[in-house]
Order: sequence, then C-alpha cells, then structure tokens
Amino acid sequence: MTPHNEADEGAYAETVLLPGDPQRAEWMAQTFLEAPRCINRRRGALGFTGLFRGRPISIQATGIGVSSFLIYVHELLDCYGARTLIRTGTCGSLTARAKLRSLVISQSARAESAQSGQVFGLYKAVAGPDPALLAAALAKAAELGIDHCAGLTVCSDIFYHPEGRRRFADAQAEGALAVDMETSALYRIAEHFGARALSICTVVDNIETGELTDYSERQELFTDMSRLALAVAVDS
Repeated sequence: MTPHNEADEGAYAETVLLPGDPQRAEWMAQTFLEAPRCINRRRGALGFTGLFRGRPISIQATGIGVSSFLIYVHELLDCYGARTLIRTGTCGSLTARAKLRSLVISQSARAESAQSGQVFGLYKAVAGPDPALLAAALAKAAELGIDHCAGLTVCSDIFYHPEGRRRFADAQAEGALAVDMETSALYRIAEHFGARALSICTVVDNIETGELTDYSERQELFTDMSRLALAVAVDS
C-alpha cells in the first residue's frame, strides 16, 4: 500500500492504462477486460486489473492535472512495478486537423510554460513517447480504421486561464495539435524511471471554435481510444 493506493503488492499488471476519470476507468474495465477486479478505491481513484486477450492489463484513474497524475504514476512505477504506461485521456483541439471525437496520438509533448516547475526536468524541453509504442499505435490505428492524427501536443497546468485561448498562440505556431493536462508529465516521469509510455487522447472540445462534446456521450466516445490502447498494450 501507499498513501494514495490500497492495492496489494503484485495487484497491478506491468502494463497500465491511465484515464483521468474514475468513471472512465470503471467503464473501460467492465467493457473491455475479462474478469476485472477493483484493486484500488482510495480517494475514489479507481484501479482495476483483468485480462485482455489473455494478458494481464491494469487500468488506473489519475485525476486531473500534473500534480495528481504524478502521484499515481510515481507510485505505480516505484512501488507496483509498472513498466508500460498508456494514457487514455481527453484533449482540446488546437487545429482543424484534430477533429472533434477523433484521436490525437502524442508524438512529442511540451509544457505550456517554462515557469511551471522542474520536477524530473518536466518543463525543460520537448519530451516524447516510447518509439515502439508510437509505431504500434500508428499502425494499429490505420489497421482498425480509427480516425486519428499524430504530432506535437502541449500540456497545460491551468484549465481556467485568464488569457483564454490566446495563450496557445505560440504552440499553434509550432504546429501543436491539441492541449491536455498530463502528457508531458507522463513522458518525463517514464523517462526518469526507464519505463515505456505513450499518450492517446480523444478530442472532446475545440479551443478555437468552442465546439464541444456532451458529457453524456463521452463514455461511448472512448471506445476507439480504448480499443487502440489495448491493442497496442498486448501487441507491443
């Protein structure tokens, strides 16, 4: 056990999918895993382990933002032996290329602000995924006919920002596809622990147009993302 996780030693598989929302974690486990069991309920951050195509897979909710994310992922890597991490999150589109309800596969990620913090060199430079996981995701997405794009994403610490969408102008000029609140942390902490990582996110809103999906449809929206992440998990 850890201060934030009540799971027993050995309860997590080496491969863990990382949604932010506990309800999404539960939905993914019940929908896609064989014989899922809940291994963590502490603070409502639900964690599950089950089988997918005969292989043990875990799913752990991480909450919102870098601070919450790093707590859960650090403990998974340092205390529970996780070695492959795949984020299954949400993001906001910054370009017409990243269409509403499609997937964004993060080929590289950078933080919104160099002043945000320096844990694990989190905001020093652009960070990237495991090359094999990335290649597998791109191939599988094409094979499964899943609408997706891949490229640079930006990671923000602040959801309600006083500058609104204007703060992403530099990122958009660099060609950033989307913004989320965890991916750069995922890539940096995985690098620190020598683990493999990949971020796949579903586009749930468009920062430029204000268009967004309704929360009531969001579980269904995550089907393609879950299918892709699980296929990568078992085949890579």
